[in-house]
Amino acid sequence: MAVRTALFLIVCIPCLVGGLCFGAEPQMPYAIVIHAGAGSSPKSEQWIEGKTAVLEQALTAGQEMLKSGATSLDTVEAVVRILEDSAYCNAGKGAVFNAAGTHELDATIMDGRDRSTGAVGGVTTIKNPISLARRVMTHTEHVLLVAGGAEQFADQFADDVMIERVPNSYFSTDFRRAQLDRIEQQQRQQQRQSESDSMGTVGCCALDTHGSLAAATSTGGLTNKRFGRLGDSPIAGAGTYADDQTCAVSCTGIGEDFIRNGVARDVSARMSYLGNTADKAVEAILSSKEHPVRGGIIAVSHDGEIVMRFNTESMSRAAADWRGRREVHVTD
Repeated sequence: MAVRTALFLIVCIPCLVGGLCFGAEPQMPYAIVIHAGAGSSPKSEQWIEGKTAVLEQALTAGQEMLKSGATSLDTVEAVVRILEDSAYCNAGKGAVFNAAGTHELDATIMDGRDRSTGAVGGVTTIKNPISLARRVMTHTEHVLLVAGGAEQFADQFADDVMIERVPNSYFSTDFRRAQLDRIEQQQRQQQRQSESDSMGTVGCCALDTHGSLAAATSTGGLTNKRFGRLGDSPIAGAGTYADDQTCAVSCTGIGEDFIRNGVARDVSARMSYLGNTADKAVEAILSSKEHPVRGGIIAVSHDGEIVMRFNTESMSRAAADWRGRREVHVTD
């Protein structure tokens, strides 16, 4: 399976960063990368335009936060909230339907400074699961809360505007309903392609001007998934990972593949133990024949290297850094 790539390697040269040669104040390094799902390319102009617009919005918001000195942790949460609010992503509004005809959402956020992590799985009334995941990290001694336990935990934040509650029907869109109907009608013959169509998981990785990394991932899972199924998105080390010594990682694709292979943690481990660059580590994982992983991976290394690789038809993605690079891709 060929691995497609968009790699941005940052080399800090003082006279090129912030115009040092001309006496200007240097700009501190930062980098941000976003994905909005790997799978097949959008087919309609409306879908392409809508997804491009939300990626542009999320990238602009994240870049401005980092440039102003915001932490990577605050930035990845804010960016993922924007994506969760978009009907063009499989996270929050627009989440796919499960086999029971409802929505179950998962999310993880991780702080690279000390590997603090918060995650929720199978939530059904949380408008922005990524923010509840952060509350798990900051308000409990746990890492992961699921289903009814996570919903009950959310009850204590009734006055927190970041933890808004909505009926499960809020997440439904006509597009996702039609997708579920198509999959149910073509259950076995089209199953693999249908899974590819629904890989709209969102994620963000960032390096802030303080030198800290963070990662966040949010998803509605796979269309027609069994009730109660959890993928890699709410599992630290599988779909999300961050460590200031190596990198921040967010994954999208067939979650079972990423869980079996501990993919997000593996990227960091290859950098730490083998001396790989982030790009080399990601390329090796997505190219493996022995342990195939279907989907895409984004990462930011501790020194600002940005990686966006995938082995599906496409992966919606965006990236920016302190050197002036800005990229948004939806159809390739």
